[in-house]
Amino acid sequence: MALVTSSSLPRYLAGLAVAVAVAFLVWYFSSIVIYVLVSALLAIVFNPLTGLLCRLRIREWSLPRWAAALVTLIVIWAIFAVVCTLFVPLVFNKLYQFATLDFGAVLHSVEEPIARMQNYLHELFALPGEQFSLTDSLIQWLKTVFDYDTINTAFSSIVGLTLSAVIALFSISFITYFFLKDDGLFVAMLKAPFPERRHENIERAMSSVSALLKRYFTGILAESCIVMIVVSLTMMLFGMKTQDAFFIGLIMGVMNVVPYAGPLIGGVMSVFMGVITPIEGMTIGHTMFVIAGSLLIIKGFDDFVLQPTLYSERVKAHPLEIFLVILIAGSLAGIVGMLLAIPSYTVLRVFAKEFFSQFRLVQKLTEKI
Repeated sequence: MALVTSSSLPRYLAGLAVAVAVAFLVWYFSSIVIYVLVSALLAIVFNPLTGLLCRLRIREWSLPRWAAALVTLIVIWAIFAVVCTLFVPLVFNKLYQFATLDFGAVLHSVEEPIARMQNYLHELFALPGEQFSLTDSLIQWLKTVFDYDTINTAFSSIVGLTLSAVIALFSISFITYFFLKDDGLFVAMLKAPFPERRHENIERAMSSVSALLKRYFTGILAESCIVMIVVSLTMMLFGMKTQDAFFIGLIMGVMNVVPYAGPLIGGVMSVFMGVITPIEGMTIGHTMFVIAGSLLIIKGFDDFVLQPTLYSERVKAHPLEIFLVILIAGSLAGIVGMLLAIPSYTVLRVFAKEFFSQFRLVQKLTEKI
């Protein structure tokens, strides 16, 4: 590692102070930073389409850059609308089925497996029969989960989330348009705070970041589509209706974007969907077992074999390194941290290689880039 001398110490301290100040500003304005980063990512992915539209010529006429950027933005919105058209009706249909669900009938249908589980708990912990009732405990839990206050809070959260989503969509669309219209604007924004001698480093870093992130997001998108198809087909093989099977596959495909925690949350949601609409000819308990068992086998292999290998191959990092980064990000920022862990770590590694390559630790972490 490079030696820190008395003459270079002030420079390192100044650099550390600037890094801390930048990190604080990024954290304080995290929502705006996320808008900018998402817009930059969309611009990176769809910029080739804008360039292609600009190169098209009809006789002597060609599409101006601003119009090509607008058409590209409309294409992005069209893709988003198609996804919503597929997903939103299924969600509202399940919400309606949930609102009309008879919890008494559900508990009655799973009464036998609950009784067996309760007997097992009695034998395991030597509990007197009159002191513990698993059925009563489940009923009390359902009452606490689905009471008026909980539903009211959930409704308020949905309204707030909808308003935030509208603001986010407008902001991201506005920023993305200008990133597409003014090619190189995002890179120019990054270069602005740095001296001119560092601009070449930033351009090289952004080129590497763009290539790695494209590889990563195309990989995770392909994997999510594969998971969605495999889960949907598996559910249909067990006799589930096509609409319900596709909905469970869609849940698992979408939640698959979040490493490790996402499939777990998606699995819980999928099992609960089996309670709402059990497979024809099966009891609710049997349906829950089929869904949980199938997802456990599919996602067990995917989470612990495919994902670390895919992520490490796409961003050129060791699987253990990726796993630890995801765990640290999850402990610091929860689900959002896990979602952004790999892209953020990729950006940090690339810029560290450009600006701090004299350190041995940085050389070791970035030797594959």
